[in-house]
Amino acid sequence: MTASSPRTCIFGYATTADAAPVAALRCAATLGLAEQYGCPAVRVTEKGVLFDLKSGRILVARDRAAIVGCATLTLKKPWAIDPALFTKSKKPLYLLAMAVAPDRQRTGLGRRLIEEARAAAKEQHCDAIRLDAYDAPWGAGGFYEKCGFRETGRATYRETALIYFEL
Repeated sequence: MTASSPRTCIFGYATTADAAPVAALRCAATLGLAEQYGCPAVRVTEKGVLFDLKSGRILVARDRAAIVGCATLTLKKPWAIDPALFTKSKKPLYLLAMAVAPDRQRTGLGRRLIEEARAAAKEQHCDAIRLDAYDAPWGAGGFYEKCGFRETGRATYRETALIYFEL
């Protein structure tokens, strides 16, 4: 069975019933990076996804019934974000924990998730989208730049080098 294109995926928001498949997708994505780059694999749990649902919404891409992409969108500033390294904003939206199924990467699905996040920001009257990416070969900084984000600064949080991006 071949995967459908990103244009035929259905985008919406996860519910608590989606916590386990979202956690599995995030684990698969981080394991794929660990195998490719030798970086640590982050373990994502259903409990962690449920926590994310309490503080924001999780945008999901579905191919038939399977969740093949996700990104958490929240108005609450994440712990690793230093607002001093961004332009002034009255209402920023934070994009966190973006993941695309390893077999769907490099198909345009990540770009579609960004397009949907932009639409969500507009819908919520947000004036910026902010995020961070690992400052490492396995980080997604280059992807975010190709999607129109600009680098606003760099920081180290808990011994992890980060690059901040804004749209």
